[in-house]
Amino acid sequence: MSRSPSASRAPGAAPARGKPHTVRIIGGDWKRTPLQVLDLEGLRPTPDRVRETLFNWLGQRLDGMRCLDLFAGTGALGFEAASRGAARVLMVERNAKAARQLRDMRERLSAQAVEVVEADALRLAPGLPPRSFDVVFLDPPFGETIALSRSLQACAPLVAEGGYLYVESGAPLEAAESEALAGWRIARQGKAGAVHYHLLQRENDE
Repeated sequence: MSRSPSASRAPGAAPARGKPHTVRIIGGDWKRTPLQVLDLEGLRPTPDRVRETLFNWLGQRLDGMRCLDLFAGTGALGFEAASRGAARVLMVERNAKAARQLRDMRERLSAQAVEVVEADALRLAPGLPPRSFDVVFLDPPFGETIALSRSLQACAPLVAEGGYLYVESGAPLEAAESEALAGWRIARQGKAGAVHYHLLQRENDE
């Protein structure tokens, strides 16, 4: 997932001088399509290697799944999901310039499954229908523990039974230590540089 504009820029993530910084969709119908990374403070897309690992965990194809990319940024995770067959991808981005770029890319790809909403993620999420998404991608401002905690509380009710919540954070996530994650288990997790990434699954209701 791409970082919110309020996050810190990763070391070495600045674009090369004289060249636009891009990332690429790594699988599915739009494989190798470049996505421009705007020169906005804190904009940091999820690295290719991490995205590849995540979608290996999810099974490569997301046919028919409903996905939420709550801090969309470049849309790297949301467009990746749509490229791999997701039936619906809701992207939320509060920065107007980034949201406009997401809409432009949506039109360029004729990505009918993608919907872009320009809004504050933590204000929007509580108004979304409970359990309306199969996969939620959650990459709040890096290093902000409060933002992560609030995001988890807002997102957990939105995931369908048996669905997945993908979380990036600056420290290992302990589901057992978070009240917001009661009823969840960490299915897979990894680390790339300073970023810890986790795939959590909602446990079936008794």
